[in-house]
Amino acid sequence: MLEFENVSKSFWTGKQRKVILDRASFRVEVGKSLGILAPNGTGKTTLINMMAGLEKPDEGEIIRTSRISFPLGFMGGVVNRHTARENSRYIARLYGLDPDYVEAFSRWLSGIEEYFDMPVGTYSSGMRSRFTFSLLLALDFDIYLIDEGMPQTTDQEFNRKAGDVLRERLETTTVIIVSHQPEILERFARSAAVLIGGQLQMFDTLEEAKQLYDYETKG
Repeated sequence: MLEFENVSKSFWTGKQRKVILDRASFRVEVGKSLGILAPNGTGKTTLINMMAGLEKPDEGEIIRTSRISFPLGFMGGVVNRHTARENSRYIARLYGLDPDYVEAFSRWLSGIEEYFDMPVGTYSSGMRSRFTFSLLLALDFDIYLIDEGMPQTTDQEFNRKAGDVLRERLETTTVIIVSHQPEILERFARSAAVLIGGQLQMFDTLEEAKQLYDYETKG
C-alpha cells in the first residue's frame, strides 16, 4: 500500500512559487493499478519521485507498506563508469536478489549485445533506456512506478519483449503510471486521477478522469 496524507509540495522558480501538490490525500492498494493524468509542466516526475522516496514532501506524510520500485528511467544507483553487468549485479545485491538472475534477465531483455560489458556512460540514450527498463523489470516489486509509459526506442524486438514482460507483471503486481496522454494509461490502469494546479482528484474509472482532464486542458 502507498498512501499520501495531506501532502504538499512546491518549488520557487525564481519568479513565483510552483505548486505541485496542495494537501493531497489518496491511497493505492496493491492489486489496484492507478493512472494519473497530468499536463506537461505540472510536476509528474516530482510526484513519481515522491512516491519512490527520492523527494520529500514539504508537509504531510507518505506511508509505504509495500515494495515500491524506483521510477522507470531513473538512473540513480547506476554508475556510468561501470558496465551494465557490474551495475545489474550491484543493484541486485542492494535489493537482496540473485545477481546471476538479475544480470541474465537484464542482458536478455535489453538486447544490447556486447555493450552490456561496456561502461554505461558510453551508451546512447536508447540503450540507456533499454537497460534501465530491463533492470526495473528484473527486480521484484509490489508496485511499479512509471513516468510516461514505455521507454521510447526504435528497437521493435525490445518493445515487443518489454511489453510482453510488463503485461505479465500486471497480472500479479500493481502499476502507478503518470502521463499527459490518456491512451497510455488505458494499457495499464482502470481507475485514474487528474493532477492540475496542485489538486489531485481521484476517479473510479479512466473515462471519468478523461472527462475532467479534457475539460481542464482543452476547454
